[in-house]
Amino acid sequence: MTTRNNGKAGITRLLLLATALAGATPACAQANDGAPYDLPAQPLGSALAALAQQAGVEIIAPADLVDGLVAPPLHQRLTAAEAIRYLLRGSGLVVRQVGGAYIVKRASGSSVASGAALAGDEIVVTGSRIRGAPIASSVVTIDAEQMRDAGHASLADVARAIPQNFGGGQNPGVGMNVPEANGADIGGGSSINLRGIGSDATLTLLNGHRLPYSSAVQSVDISAIPFDAVERIEIVADGASAIYGSDAVAGVANVILRGDYDGLRTSARLGGSTDGGNFQQQYSALAGHTWATGGLLAAYEFSRSTRITADERDYAADTAPGVTLYPYLKHHNILLSGHQRLAPGVTVSLDALYNRRWKKSTFPLNFEGDLDASRLVSNTHSNSFALAPSLQIEIGSSWRAEVQGHYGKDRVHFGPTGYLGDIVIPGGENCYCNEGKGAEIGAGGPLFALPGGSAQLALGLGWRANRLTRTSSLYAERRLSVSQDSYYGYGEATLPLAAPAQHIAGLHRLDLNAALRYERYPGIDEVVTPKLGLVYAPVAGFTLKASWGRSFRAPTLIQLHMVRGATLVPAQLVGGSDYPAGATALLLAGGNRDLKPERATSWSVTSVLEPAPLEGLRLEVSAFHVRYRDRIVTPILFLSRALSDPAFADVVNSAPSPADVSAVLALADQFTDITGGADPQAAAAIIDNRYANAARQTIAGVDLFASYHADLGAGALDLGANASLLDSKQQRGPAQPVSRLSGTIFNPPGFRARASAAWSLRGVNVLAAVNYTGGVSDARYDPVVDVAGMTTVDLTVRYRPQGGWAKGFDFTASVQNAFNARPDTIRTTLYYDTPYDSTNYSPIGRFVSLAVARTW
Repeated sequence: MTTRNNGKAGITRLLLLATALAGATPACAQANDGAPYDLPAQPLGSALAALAQQAGVEIIAPADLVDGLVAPPLHQRLTAAEAIRYLLRGSGLVVRQVGGAYIVKRASGSSVASGAALAGDEIVVTGSRIRGAPIASSVVTIDAEQMRDAGHASLADVARAIPQNFGGGQNPGVGMNVPEANGADIGGGSSINLRGIGSDATLTLLNGHRLPYSSAVQSVDISAIPFDAVERIEIVADGASAIYGSDAVAGVANVILRGDYDGLRTSARLGGSTDGGNFQQQYSALAGHTWATGGLLAAYEFSRSTRITADERDYAADTAPGVTLYPYLKHHNILLSGHQRLAPGVTVSLDALYNRRWKKSTFPLNFEGDLDASRLVSNTHSNSFALAPSLQIEIGSSWRAEVQGHYGKDRVHFGPTGYLGDIVIPGGENCYCNEGKGAEIGAGGPLFALPGGSAQLALGLGWRANRLTRTSSLYAERRLSVSQDSYYGYGEATLPLAAPAQHIAGLHRLDLNAALRYERYPGIDEVVTPKLGLVYAPVAGFTLKASWGRSFRAPTLIQLHMVRGATLVPAQLVGGSDYPAGATALLLAGGNRDLKPERATSWSVTSVLEPAPLEGLRLEVSAFHVRYRDRIVTPILFLSRALSDPAFADVVNSAPSPADVSAVLALADQFTDITGGADPQAAAAIIDNRYANAARQTIAGVDLFASYHADLGAGALDLGANASLLDSKQQRGPAQPVSRLSGTIFNPPGFRARASAAWSLRGVNVLAAVNYTGGVSDARYDPVVDVAGMTTVDLTVRYRPQGGWAKGFDFTASVQNAFNARPDTIRTTLYYDTPYDSTNYSPIGRFVSLAVARTW
């Protein structure tokens, strides 16, 4: 990023860039031998500017990182690097030396207030509507350099490595034996699913803007975003409905794009699994240009990967021959992001995204896995686009108003085709077509002075609308076109009651935050959701945070309006082992127009320790608890137990009358018979497995983060760890037993962790990481069996030459799952079942990749 004069008095709020006034040689001597500094306690940005001028060095510190922070007084002799680290004590920030400059950045796993430079001097904040507000929840932040150092090449790779994320929901490779409520792979996109609460309960933003939903569920495809355009991703795994609305019950993930960029970057990457399959090619280009009053960024990415079949994995070849474990994928992504100052204090910006994707999977229709005899080929192609314009207007010297909108479409076309020898059985052309749009006007700024700074306020009004159209060229009765509107207003205030500059014993810092949101869904409900936050630091280096709030989630369009189907099945298939031979059951499934919103109450308590004697060390522990009621579920997760488990007696009619059967058939939009011609009036049982507000859930646990940075004589050392303990349970109704969710098959495990160690010197970075995913139990059938967890080791070497002809190149060699760990197998009953828990464990195996990038 370069500094430019755009005529604004607040230019230093974008980039604090102080350059040496002294010559290079004296500055170098000072940096090596140290110099005396005499700096009073003052705002951190001002302190860094004064230090940069006095030391004759360049310090780059984005304003959103340092705003609201106060540096301690400095009265001693230190080197420039030591002095910068001294000023950063207790801030949650670290400094890295790149070339001749010192770059201030957020520590790995840091949970400080989150923001980023966007268009001009706009700051995107995750977890708050107020720029620079302290966040009372834990924030996981991963920047682009950390992603590349770990060998990741897409946001999907990044999400899979985050312990708080679950691989269910809409993600590639989710098997056909996974219950639809837990996961499905329709279009090949990748979504974030925090704590397994649901992809539709995790809000995903791009530069703070909404994106259109993808496929049948309200998830957002993060793999549609070109990787080279990403600056960082910030994740708040805490209820945020009071800030963002209905679909932020589990939290929010904000993908933040690069700010102003001048130049051209091209890259290429090749890789493959050593056991076969998944050969990947990825090519991308990033270009940007800035001028005095604006800037433009453009990115393009092409990626293609071959499929993985069960025959290429020895643990799956015998139990699932011919099954595609991981699909063939190909995509083109294009992104544009620009901003232009129209007049002093008036800036317009636009983010635009386009994605086109193809996916293909093949499954046998026989237990021998003979694809020539019979098979099902699933082809999907999808395209999506999103536009997010905004207009920012400065009001006076400190208030800002913004008018923003978003519009996008996501169309997933799928057409399963069956083959019986040479006979082709077309499945028709089907589409899940989503459209999302909305507009919002908001304003924010300081209200009045408090002992710790200025009280801040943000207010706004908005409207959103989503439409889902489901088409089928063969089945007209399956056509669906429904929409949902919502209207909302919000307010948020932050009160800085104490600041370090006051030097109050036992009260180093104290901030209060409160948010309130009203939202109305016509025809469904209206609700007011509050959230309260507290940030308290008794002394420098130790911070306590607490948050409490209420959230809600409106039923998705598919949950409300999904085609209701009645299926006549053999009773044996749904747990009726005690029923007479030839007995049948009538299964009712699909949408429910009587659904009401889910509601949740959540709290979290976080402690952060950054001891001054152990400079560079940061420890964070965060406990969380979510109490969910009116949870929308399909009452029976595993239909193989529907007639044998007494817990489902409330949704099973074990002695239906002819009138009962007729009522079900009249309610259904379509009827399917897989018994071979049995009379539905003779059904021995009726199973109602439509979506229902039928559950209470509690999701509780502890997140642990640790990071350590040390500048050694022979390079820099970075250690990091992120672990998540999860305990989630569900109760279907007051009279029903409490059942465990976490640690059971197709649900998140009770424990996930990732730890890494990195060493860097003169453009070389070597990183090793260990990933652990805990085991689960499989209670789908008797007896209950344990499924072992999985431990993988990743190794990545990155080299960026500092001079000579190779300067500007970036070489990366990476081995993911270096010891080729494999998933434990599970029981299967159908010829297309995936023989492992595909929501938690990967079939990719050892993956080796080489990448090269060039900055021009």
